[in-house]
Amino acid sequence: MIKNKIWYLQRINLFNAIPPEEMEDLDRITRMAAVKKKETIYLPGDPSRQVYLLKSGRVKIARLSEEGRELTFALLEPGEIFGELEALDDLPRDTLAEALDDSELCIMQRDTFLALIRSKPELSFRLTKLIGFRMRQIESRVEDLVFRDVPYRLAHLLLRLSKEYGKETPQGILLKIKITHQEIANLIGSIRETVSTILGDFKKEGLITFDGRKIILLRPDLLKKRVGF
Repeated sequence: MIKNKIWYLQRINLFNAIPPEEMEDLDRITRMAAVKKKETIYLPGDPSRQVYLLKSGRVKIARLSEEGRELTFALLEPGEIFGELEALDDLPRDTLAEALDDSELCIMQRDTFLALIRSKPELSFRLTKLIGFRMRQIESRVEDLVFRDVPYRLAHLLLRLSKEYGKETPQGILLKIKITHQEIANLIGSIRETVSTILGDFKKEGLITFDGRKIILLRPDLLKKRVGF
């Protein structure tokens, strides 16, 4: 069991540079937890007492508007850390985290996480880079929401997903991620009905097609023209 847990910890992006002999220390200061699909991990206003490491499954990080609409900031895959920013600032959560699939987490207490970061400058450096990258992603997302229309935002999202989850096939670029129209809408600040309509338009134009719940980009070059790449 310990070996299995260490194997997964070594694949957490933040910790994969830690020497093997130090991994057992990391093993001792984390605990494993299983969460079911659609189960909430934390909500806005919750105390930020833990940092989470995603072992398997998918997790979304989102924020709710005053009207109750949801905007998804990130879809996290195995190997990613989350909940660290509020833990660093010792502030209540301002986002929600929810499992999109049955998932397994490694959980570290806030004080333990802070002590680990202080004792290992290389982790502090990697964490700073990670937070900076995520902040740039959020700023780009907000800029799109303010200045771009929904077809642009959808085309931009499909291209971004193709970089993160794309696989070249004879037909085109297959997005190796199962994502619902509602999840897409939450990612681009729209509603499901509008997303479904625009995806249908993209299909009629020969830009995309579908393989079950997965999307194939048939003409990524034309999608790039739409967003000015």
